[in-house]
Amino acid sequence: MAISEFEQKKIEKLVGEYVEKRRPPAHLRDKADLSFRLDGQSVEIFEIRSGWHDPSVKIEESVAKATYVKAKRNWKIFWKRADLKWHCYDPVSEVETIEQFLDVVEKDHYGCFFG
Repeated sequence: MAISEFEQKKIEKLVGEYVEKRRPPAHLRDKADLSFRLDGQSVEIFEIRSGWHDPSVKIEESVAKATYVKAKRNWKIFWKRADLKWHCYDPVSEVETIEQFLDVVEKDHYGCFFG
């Protein structure tokens, strides 16, 4: 595995702090919230919303994803288009660190991640 346990903890801490800053106020989180997951070589940021017809159903909508490429020692950045497939984020498709990924997502010059 290319991402060590130490790196996993670092990624969880950094992305967790980023998500915590962007989360809605506590009284709205049962309707809309923000979270992330680390799965293998990828970290994904996603929104959690109540279902339109049934508020007890929670729906996850992907926002951004970064995948570590061991051979290049960098992170590829993706966004999910209306076709529900991941596409490279063309303005900045690769970065060297997870911090740079979070910076790209925050700036989001084309409005691809959060609209």
